[in-house]
Amino acid sequence: MAESDLYKPVKAFLERQGFEVKGEVRGCDVVAAKGEALLVVELKQRFTLELLLQGVERLALTDLVYLAVPEPTERSRGPGPWDKRVVKLCRRVGVGLLTVSSRGRVELIAEPEPYQPRKNHKKAARLRAEHARREGDPNLGGITRIKIVTAYRQEAIRIAEALASGGPQSPKTLKAACEAPRAGSILRDNHYGWFERQEKGIYVITEIGRADLAKFQTSR
Repeated sequence: MAESDLYKPVKAFLERQGFEVKGEVRGCDVVAAKGEALLVVELKQRFTLELLLQGVERLALTDLVYLAVPEPTERSRGPGPWDKRVVKLCRRVGVGLLTVSSRGRVELIAEPEPYQPRKNHKKAARLRAEHARREGDPNLGGITRIKIVTAYRQEAIRIAEALASGGPQSPKTLKAACEAPRAGSILRDNHYGWFERQEKGIYVITEIGRADLAKFQTSR
């Protein structure tokens, strides 16, 4: 669908709401008026940063700004108008969002109204805790396809190093010696296959643990 193909369905949609609609008015794709209300719609073949920037510029003219794009198809690329992140972004900057189907049906996805996203305090607390527990800065920001060194992994490495050098030990001993408050659960859960219980309350490092520890020490 060309941008001009979106115009008639959007015009009809607004006219049903009592607006007088005109196209291409002083650089705006669609301008609609009803009494004192002034509404602007920008049309694009898909949702892009350029479209969003246009919408933000139009907010200097009116609070009623909408972005209109075709309904996405299986061949559409990039984030679509139904993507929750796109909807949140539009709502965050205060612009509305419309989609137009190939049959001319217009669907309202988001209204142009003030929006304050709810903070996820649990996730924020976990983020802060991970940042505080992580020792140094072991990861390069933006990396992909490489295992991230988390605070949990750093703790497990310290435990593995202590077992490799000091032999079998208890979680209580390791907790104090390695600054590993989660030593008990790390040893029990054994996510990496590094630890093995030798007897009740006593753990040793496995061959997998020694091999992985050697790789880690070589990469440092």
